[in-house]
Amino acid sequence: MSLEPFRHSEPLTLGVELELQLLNTHDYDLAPYAEDMLRLMRKTPLPGSVVPEMTNSMIEISTAVCRSASEVLGQLTPIRDALVKSADKLNIAVAGGGTHPFQQWHERRIYDKPRFRELSELYGYLSKQFTIFGQHVHIGCPDANAALLMLHRMSRYIPHFIALSASSPYVQGQDTAFDSARLNSVFAFPLSGRAPFVLTWDDFGQYFDKMTRTGVVKSMKDFYWDIRPKPEYGTIEIRVFDTPLTIERAAALAGYVQSLGAWFLADQPFAPAEDDYLVYTYNRFQACRFGLDAVYVDPATGSHMPLREHILKTMDQVAAHAAAQGAHNALHMLRTEAERGHNDARWLRERQRHEQLLAEVSRQAAHRFRGAPA
Repeated sequence: MSLEPFRHSEPLTLGVELELQLLNTHDYDLAPYAEDMLRLMRKTPLPGSVVPEMTNSMIEISTAVCRSASEVLGQLTPIRDALVKSADKLNIAVAGGGTHPFQQWHERRIYDKPRFRELSELYGYLSKQFTIFGQHVHIGCPDANAALLMLHRMSRYIPHFIALSASSPYVQGQDTAFDSARLNSVFAFPLSGRAPFVLTWDDFGQYFDKMTRTGVVKSMKDFYWDIRPKPEYGTIEIRVFDTPLTIERAAALAGYVQSLGAWFLADQPFAPAEDDYLVYTYNRFQACRFGLDAVYVDPATGSHMPLREHILKTMDQVAAHAAAQGAHNALHMLRTEAERGHNDARWLRERQRHEQLLAEVSRQAAHRFRGAPA
């Protein structure tokens, strides 16, 4: 199977996908209601889509093409409201968060769809452990070569995305000491991690042909990279975000991606290099483990600084581009929380310290997803 052509898209347009938790309203454990939710949601016209995910206690929502963070929020809001309405009819709840705090993976069931069954046969128990919840952000690129350049520039900011979105401190009832434990499950897959360092679509096509000849991959879907090209959309897709607890934060994160992309296209601030990846895995681990309290190693200079400081410095650099894209409010929201050292993982831990019951934490997270006051 040859690599499909990179389609045209409008540069800097956005698309957002959110994987969401379905909870019962008895003890707020995961509930196998994906099919019922999809049946009810099909009755409501929506700007994006609602589809099943790997196991039957999760669903994925997505926007159509958007041109700003506010448009992302404008599309996510009616989808969220329709989800909440459908969930109320089924006496269940919907929540964000990168992991469910106490679900047991062996109790999950694979959603009955050919690709999910195929993945389950290949990956065994890892497929059920893939009951984790992420946000994916697509950003439009001018052409295929520009997309690869954007991908490798964006890779320097993977720790930003992890720390700002982190919402998965708990796994199977335990505090993992990670802000984003979700990504540890992703790393178990053999085709996860970083994309190869190539800067032309011809070279990427040669890499793809070699991989397909091995029989290891059949399509781009088989790559679980942190960022991957999506030629059918004319985008790159950033995949390291935990699903936030609110759609407002999800939209703000998309606005940050768009601001970075605008900076890259307008100013060409640095040339990506293979050596950028010398510290990539370390930086990614730091962000997963410590969130906004992580250390960031600058790949160009080798200097160490607090990740929070690097995020705030970068937000200053992209501020004019954020304003031009209508993302000023998005960056202001993220900046305010970064200055406080606060993300969704911190909120979940604070609620657990107060409540001493993860079921109640899940109930409050579901309440928060509805857009209700904290």
